[in-house]
Amino acid sequence: MRKLLFLLCLPVLLSAQPYDLVLRNGRVVDPASGLDAIRHVGIRGRTIAAVSPQPLQGKVEIDATGLVIAPGFIDLHSHGQTPENYRYKAMDGVTTALELEVGVYPVGEWYAARAGKALINYGASSGHIPARMKVMGDSGDFLPRAAAMNRLASSTERERIVQEVRRGLDEGGLGLGLGLAYTPTATGAESLELFALAAEWKRPVFVHVRHGNAGSPGIVESLQEVIGNAAATGASLHVVHINSSSTRSIDTALRMIAGARSRGLDVTTEAYPYIAGATRLDSALFEPGWQQRMGIDYKDLLWTDTGERLTAESFARYRKQGGRVILFTNTEEMVHRAVTAPGVMIASDGGLSEGTGHPRSAGAYSRILGRYVREEKVLTLMDALRKMTSLPAERLAKMSPAMQHKGRLQVGADADLVAFDPATVIDHATYEKPAQYSEGFRYVLVEGVPVVRDGRLVEGVTPGRPILARQ
Repeated sequence: MRKLLFLLCLPVLLSAQPYDLVLRNGRVVDPASGLDAIRHVGIRGRTIAAVSPQPLQGKVEIDATGLVIAPGFIDLHSHGQTPENYRYKAMDGVTTALELEVGVYPVGEWYAARAGKALINYGASSGHIPARMKVMGDSGDFLPRAAAMNRLASSTERERIVQEVRRGLDEGGLGLGLGLAYTPTATGAESLELFALAAEWKRPVFVHVRHGNAGSPGIVESLQEVIGNAAATGASLHVVHINSSSTRSIDTALRMIAGARSRGLDVTTEAYPYIAGATRLDSALFEPGWQQRMGIDYKDLLWTDTGERLTAESFARYRKQGGRVILFTNTEEMVHRAVTAPGVMIASDGGLSEGTGHPRSAGAYSRILGRYVREEKVLTLMDALRKMTSLPAERLAKMSPAMQHKGRLQVGADADLVAFDPATVIDHATYEKPAQYSEGFRYVLVEGVPVVRDGRLVEGVTPGRPILARQ
């Protein structure tokens, strides 16, 4: 009888034990369940163990009065996979940063290099671009600038490229990264073959479509190619940065994606909240005719190393040298339409290098919360958080066991959490000074470990874990 009474009382006894960490009295917003209420959050180890209307006891307790507690943000499009970038991500509320557009090669080595060393969670797709560069002997370091950009792959090279991308999928790559705009000599047949490979592995294709808005072909023809490939092969499709790919044709692009989804295709997209994009000046995007294709000119380009606007002379000089440039191609109206459209996720497309780059690398998420939610009120807090948490988690959950426990604030989910002040959260990064921390994130937890405390980075912690596909 005593043993039976003990067993019956065991759940009560366990619940009475102090949690490792408690966030007290915060406004908990969980888009996955629709919860928006004052709650106390108890964490044990790496897991959320309680979300309670009643106070909880913890070994460590944090008073979150006046703060919003939400799932940590998931950035599907984060090129900056370095300690420098992870710090800026954490200060912007990002707990998981993934390189899915360009992807990486070799995948296994990339993951191994970060094991036990990352401030936040990390992951990558198996990249067609880096595999094509390796096989074809391209001299570029991140994007093609020679053979992989300006000549057709032979049948032997194409076979090797597919083999290398397949190897990356076998090593756990989170889908297939495909940058058709940067490999214009990759034929339609090569593209279709890659979609078929992704369908075989039941992983999404994350694609930068071939052409922008201006000129012909443009966004309509570009989307027709990838949506057609998805329909023909059964592959899942994610179109990156729909705002910068479509510019003034954003409504048409969104309508095409919504139409494909309404007819049963697994197609999603993302946007970042800035009127300018960024890329390498020595890439295929700036092959002759770029002004007509993109609808911009030299004055619309900013060289990130110096902050200068380009001329014909400086364009030619820097293109030969190689490096990053910012392109002013959008308007605020275009950005509004993209980031507020139902189902469009928020992703930064960011990456800093020694403090230079694009402000989206440091401020994309706080900019959404501060500008578009609080100041302009074009997004509700729940909708904005959904675009940063549950939607990107759902995009990957079918093929990644780790993502099944992220993007939600519920018992049993991973303790990747943010606690921010909705009255002050804002970005400070600018085009001239992109390496500026965001404001308003008081606490950021990765796997239950604080990486931001009292609005400051915590030194000496590396709780970030790899996000892999099911192997």
